[in-house]
Amino acid sequence: MDEAVNVTKGYVEGPHGQVHVLTAGRPGVGERPLVCLHLSPGSGRMYTELLLELGADRFVMAPDTPGFGASDPPLAPVDIATLAESIEAVVDHHGVEEFDVLGYHTGSKIAVELALRHPERVRAVTLVSAPVYTEEELLAQRQALAVPRAPRPDGSHLVEQFSELVRWLPPGTPLALAQREFGEQQRGGAGAHWGYLAAFDYRHAEMLPRVTQPVLLLCPADDLEVPTLRAESLLRRGRFLRLPEWGHQMMITRASEVAALLREHSLQG
Repeated sequence: MDEAVNVTKGYVEGPHGQVHVLTAGRPGVGERPLVCLHLSPGSGRMYTELLLELGADRFVMAPDTPGFGASDPPLAPVDIATLAESIEAVVDHHGVEEFDVLGYHTGSKIAVELALRHPERVRAVTLVSAPVYTEEELLAQRQALAVPRAPRPDGSHLVEQFSELVRWLPPGTPLALAQREFGEQQRGGAGAHWGYLAAFDYRHAEMLPRVTQPVLLLCPADDLEVPTLRAESLLRRGRFLRLPEWGHQMMITRASEVAALLREHSLQG
């Protein structure tokens, strides 16, 4: 593909309303397509720079899961399997048969679910942080994150949320990137914690060993590093790569390096 790469915005009709999706490249042109699945709360916007990197040699999709970004929300909290159905609608809308998946945090669980549901279509799986929690860790995560974030008149709830983003930024990361992610998080509104509800009910310890496709599991130094280290032994077929210098915003600050890893891993599928 010789033309300049652009990121295009669009909508697809899904089982819970319209799904917003960013795309780069063209279906049927280049290497096998890739679906990029964001963390929660957040949106596919986190992959914009990666789409620009990869759109030159393949078709890439970064949908907003229902209730996040610019996608319509479901009427009530849904599980990972139901979120996967919305991603299937995006892939099918674009006429894609075989594809690779990239999942980040909550997105890693949707990616695993897609791989299990479609072993003949999903060819290579890349996960960024795939936590295997102890029961104590899971309880603490539920109590801290899987609850509504009540607004306070003084806005201190927003300060706390922004401070948490800054806490996990690798040294030298521009604060503007935390601000960008913070804005995307707010779009989840009162249902922003629904993504956590879905994620905490889906156990990598149970599901990841069932994946037969080649898996590249990236373990950056972020808030899920410790539980992700436990996932290495669960891979049936794949590679575990620890990245101590990487962390949140890696899809922006290290987009070219991530793209190189994805290109290499795609050859395994």
